[in-house]
Amino acid sequence: MKKKIGISYTETNFQNYWNWFTSQELGDEIELIELSFQKDNIYDFQLCDGFVLTGGIDVVPELYGGAQDYPHKPDKFLPERDQFELQIYTYSQDHQVPVLGICRGMQYVNILEGGKVFEDNGEEKNQIHKKGIEDKVHGVKIERNSLLYSVTGVEKGEVNSAHHQGVNPGYLGDNLMVSAYSDTPDGIIEALEFKDKTDKAFMLGVQWHPERMKEKESNPLSQKVKEQFIEAVKNHKR
Repeated sequence: MKKKIGISYTETNFQNYWNWFTSQELGDEIELIELSFQKDNIYDFQLCDGFVLTGGIDVVPELYGGAQDYPHKPDKFLPERDQFELQIYTYSQDHQVPVLGICRGMQYVNILEGGKVFEDNGEEKNQIHKKGIEDKVHGVKIERNSLLYSVTGVEKGEVNSAHHQGVNPGYLGDNLMVSAYSDTPDGIIEALEFKDKTDKAFMLGVQWHPERMKEKESNPLSQKVKEQFIEAVKNHKR
């Protein structure tokens, strides 16, 4: 029986996530499943050996006690997506299924673990991190005592950036630790993982977009992260 990776549907650039996993990497062992709040295909969760929580629209601020109005607020939220991805994450933790959270996905893991995000990082930080015509690019510093370091083998690197929200360091979720910060003056949180990994499946959250990073095949902050996630999927036992 093939292993399966469930990728949460996003209204923005979903195909990039799908295409990131090449046929050579998936081989005959793994296939992809679209998990969509529009289809509400919650019964497909039990088929999955790994989940990718994708980027996209801001999470409803009521879920973390955030302000109702703020700069760059979307015209419309998608509470049905928030609810669907809450179910994905709950299932992943109940059944020890590997999770990779990307951009919004990482922020939402923090929220679901009881943390908060900044509704908007502010104009100064947005000049560094918020997407313009293209993604911004900046460096990151990786904590040596982290899973991210053991996966990538690097203490620093370069990533793309396309976000106006960020994890609030004063409100980290339960049992989460920061594994990377931006090397910019604001020092924004760039990666999260479990602090105590006992009885936990693989979980990494990254603020950047490894699925559309330039030179992603040679950048360990894309390729090595993906390879380790795929390995965790292969080793998952249902």
